[in-house]
Amino acid sequence: MAEGAVEAVVGNILSLLEREASLLGGVRHEFNKIKRELQSMRSFLGDADRRRHNNEGVNEWVVQVRDVSYDVEDIIDEFTYHMDSPPKRSGFRGFFLKTIHLPKKHQIATKLQEINNDIIAISERSKRYGFERIEEGGDSHEALGWVRNHGESSLFIEDDDLVGIEQESDLLLKWLTDEQPQRTVISVVGMGGSGKTTLVAKAYKSQIVKQHFDSYAWITVSQTYAIEDLFRRIIREQFEPNKEMVPMDLSSMYYRKLVETLVNFLQPKRYVIVLDDVWDINLWRKINVGFPNGTNGSRIMLTTRNKDIASFSFGVGSHVHHLKPLRQTEALTLFCKRALSSDPNRLCPPELEALARDLMGKCEGLPLAIVAIGGLMSTKDKTEYEWRKVYDTFNWELSNNPMLEVVKSILLLSYNDLPYHLKRCFLYYSIFPEDCILERGSSLDYGWQKETGKHCRMEIECRMHDLMRELALSTSEKENLCTIYAGRVAREGGKARRLSIHTCYANIQLGTNISQLRTLFVFINDMTELPSGFRLLRFLDLEGVPIDKVPDEVVDLFNLRYLNLRKTQVKELPKSLGRLRNLETLDISETKVESLPSGILKLQRLQHLITYRLGSVDELPTFDRIKGTQAPADVWKLKNLQVLCCIEANCDIVKQVGNMTQLTTIGITKVREGEVIELCASISRLRLLRRLGIKVSNEEECPRMDALSSPPPLLQTLHLFGKLEKVPLWFRSLQNLTQLYLSWSRLTEDPLSDIHTLPNLVKLELENAYDGRKLWFQAGFLKLKSLALANFPQLNDILIEKGVIPSLKVLHLYWCVELKTLPVGIEYLRNLQLLQLRSASKELKECMESGVDHPKVQHLPQIFF
Repeated sequence: MAEGAVEAVVGNILSLLEREASLLGGVRHEFNKIKRELQSMRSFLGDADRRRHNNEGVNEWVVQVRDVSYDVEDIIDEFTYHMDSPPKRSGFRGFFLKTIHLPKKHQIATKLQEINNDIIAISERSKRYGFERIEEGGDSHEALGWVRNHGESSLFIEDDDLVGIEQESDLLLKWLTDEQPQRTVISVVGMGGSGKTTLVAKAYKSQIVKQHFDSYAWITVSQTYAIEDLFRRIIREQFEPNKEMVPMDLSSMYYRKLVETLVNFLQPKRYVIVLDDVWDINLWRKINVGFPNGTNGSRIMLTTRNKDIASFSFGVGSHVHHLKPLRQTEALTLFCKRALSSDPNRLCPPELEALARDLMGKCEGLPLAIVAIGGLMSTKDKTEYEWRKVYDTFNWELSNNPMLEVVKSILLLSYNDLPYHLKRCFLYYSIFPEDCILERGSSLDYGWQKETGKHCRMEIECRMHDLMRELALSTSEKENLCTIYAGRVAREGGKARRLSIHTCYANIQLGTNISQLRTLFVFINDMTELPSGFRLLRFLDLEGVPIDKVPDEVVDLFNLRYLNLRKTQVKELPKSLGRLRNLETLDISETKVESLPSGILKLQRLQHLITYRLGSVDELPTFDRIKGTQAPADVWKLKNLQVLCCIEANCDIVKQVGNMTQLTTIGITKVREGEVIELCASISRLRLLRRLGIKVSNEEECPRMDALSSPPPLLQTLHLFGKLEKVPLWFRSLQNLTQLYLSWSRLTEDPLSDIHTLPNLVKLELENAYDGRKLWFQAGFLKLKSLALANFPQLNDILIEKGVIPSLKVLHLYWCVELKTLPVGIEYLRNLQLLQLRSASKELKECMESGVDHPKVQHLPQIFF
């Protein structure tokens, strides 16, 4: 991950050169030299990341570049700290105190010269050892060859050793031998180690296939291949079983001759060809020319980890099979076959069964891992002590035990195939505790972008497979990305910039130089104070930690850019908050802070201010469930703010918010009717705005939202919270709107006719938005995927015309107590995946339970009451 370190340092130097030009003096030249050297290294680092697999020389070079980048970052932060904190004295004493700082600048210049010499030496070392001539192959080709051999060994596994794939194998055989005369592509997709190759091998080896096809070939493709070499291997595999003479000049044939030879051989035949382990979406375009598309019923089978490849339009008939993990009983059976192979019955002793199930929980149905761990356990004594020891040290075993090398190698292929920024994203998730659900829209969205400069998050939420998480943990530690403290001493030495605390640290032994840390995550529920020594911390995440006061040390963190206090019990922010002059993100949402201190106006670099509060949450949501926070009247003077959500309205904010031209998100609560026109005028000036939320002061006020004659052109999310006389006409101009929330609107007319034409609307939530009895989806909503209807006190009829909301995947019906039956036309929603009902009427429940409404929803995978 050295490229990211260099990128950050170069950016910091550029910022320093611009921001502190008058203070740099003699060290400016040294910073410029370092910047130029690091920029010249940066282009090579991307290539080095791809070449470093099993290459210790390149690995060591990358580590040296990363470490020297961290040294430069330390110097920059120290320099900024001293330059931005001059003694506030006048007269002779002030002059005297300033002279004390002069040696600091001299010392920094000396350090910079030393570091610059180190950087030049590192650069020359790479040239001396010829790193730029290292091919992306070498040792990595050996690894790929090993993986290829492992995959092809599936052809020789006995059926008795296979578990849980009988039905899937039958499905493949059906697709292989059906009456479709056109050439057909059958894709099997799943994560590494899920058994794709084993499944396809079982079908490929069957006598049915041998009798049905005239010719067959199995080719492992892998990540690196030459198309001519693939054609040679296919020709050899096709010719030899058919007792055809393999062309003598096959090894020297050029591309056109290879294609001609293969096509002439296959043209009259019914053939089956397996392309195992396909990574490149362009492979089909390259290889397709060699497979004649006749009417003999030929088949191509391919296995891949990539869903995009499996669903690719091959221009011929196709089938896709998504391989599912083994069920718990199947996983245990397969494990026992390997772990207890010396036992004739292969039955797990009762005293070990619970541990066996726990180990299988780590594998989450992944056959490769189950087989490997079963093999490992077969070498252990059949005692609870020995099996518990493996379970408790599972992470270490995965990284260090040769018997599990196959698991790590197969999973690492997926990691190594990622582009650089997604590798960082993958490793970033190792920071979070096991089974942590990462939701879209959390402050970590902003945090990730601040840490990496990249936009990388899941569409809704994600959860990492246990084995992938273990891989992320071990790789993160190796790359010095993050030190994880989870009840053991953190790794000694190194220059890890991030620390993630997962368990109580009352007696924490960090085992690293914590003054070098820039990021601290805390995921525990009994913290009372911060560890000391984090003087240069940039990123502090205390979300969910049950503190009721901001630790005193926080306001001394001069270097802090990101502070997350979300879901803590904090009641007020310190008056000295303004000392955090470098702060860019402050998240106090879902805390008990009711007002912001005036010191916040000193945070002129602040970009994200997230402050909304939650009121009482009853079974039935109330109007006051979302609240804003009081802000100083001059908050509009924070000209760098991009996100301001949510603050309470006052006269100054309403008038002046239009001057905050950098805003992309704003939420304002307690807006009074008399302020709406002026607020709308201000909002119309925010041309960069993408997310807007407005909530009136009480549920009886009716704001004149039609006063917003010119809404922001880039608006993507809109939430109006309060009574409306009608849907504003300007709604129809919201061509970029993807999410719309109307809460407590209590319209007297069906609002759907005014919003169904919004071309990009993906999510719609209507809460107590309509007082009528009937909602009629009669047209439009072509891209809508999520629909929620909540708290409609009189609604008793929902009608969906055929062809309307065709893309809908999720439907929520909450607190619609007068709704006696499911929506008419729900059966037309063929893409619907989830129906969720909450506080449904007794009649609707009876219709569902009795089966009366079952034919309407029998196509749905998930229905929840």
